[in-house]
Amino acid sequence: MPDKSRAEYFRKRRETIGQFSVPMSREKLNALTEKLNEQNKTKTQWLNEKIDEELSQ
Repeated sequence: MPDKSRAEYFRKRRETIGQFSVPMSREKLNALTEKLNEQNKTKTQWLNEKIDEELSQ
């Protein structure tokens, strides 16, 4: 991908996609990751579900 189109791609992506990042203990993160793997969910899917639940209240 040429640099110009790559830059344009990420510029457009930042208009619609945001980052959400929080520090947490490695132990807790590993436990969450393991549980999500059992449920065949990604962290993004899980977080989106929790946010939707919270917003619908």
